[in-house]
Amino acid sequence: MSNFSPFNRLKGNDKKLPPKLKIDHRDPLATHKLSNHLSQYLLQLNPDNKRPVIVVAIGTDRSTGDSLGPLCGTKLEEFSIPNLSIYGTLDNPVHASNMDEKLRLIQSSHRNPLIIAVDACLGRADSVGFITLAPGSVRPGAGVNKTLPAVGDVHFTGIVNVGGYMEYFVLQNTRLSIVVKLANQIAHSILLGLKKAKMPIHSYSMQ
Repeated sequence: MSNFSPFNRLKGNDKKLPPKLKIDHRDPLATHKLSNHLSQYLLQLNPDNKRPVIVVAIGTDRSTGDSLGPLCGTKLEEFSIPNLSIYGTLDNPVHASNMDEKLRLIQSSHRNPLIIAVDACLGRADSVGFITLAPGSVRPGAGVNKTLPAVGDVHFTGIVNVGGYMEYFVLQNTRLSIVVKLANQIAHSILLGLKKAKMPIHSYSMQ
């Protein structure tokens, strides 16, 4: 492995990245604010556009609350964004059982990738429905006491339900409505963030 790990470290100029943004998905300017924030990260982490941009959308379609990542990945696939590689969709999810395999595949297939991670999380009752965008990696599985590799140069999380007790039960009984809304918001924010950062995407559809 090289000195640069795309999955779990912040080094050099990354420490100067803008701080975390947390915003209610119902804010009418949520997509605008999130995409602006993402574009700042992308411009600083990939100023010469030489790093391939990868989205790793984590989760499983077998749990409503944990389907945020696959739903977001599927939406991004529908946009048909050139030069964007997406790992984690409803058809091919990235989850606890295959994460090590998928991360090895990314390492072997992409040179020095810039990884945008997407994952669901649980939080306080007054934070449900919020989206966070932050520099550095996300550690999937932490909310349900699983130890999985940290992923991402930057990451989105969608707070889908209340945490602190019976996490598996809570995820299984999360309303699909909120998960779909968060996934769509994140997908559109990634699309517009890439465009604002002038990443090499030449055509897209927002249908």
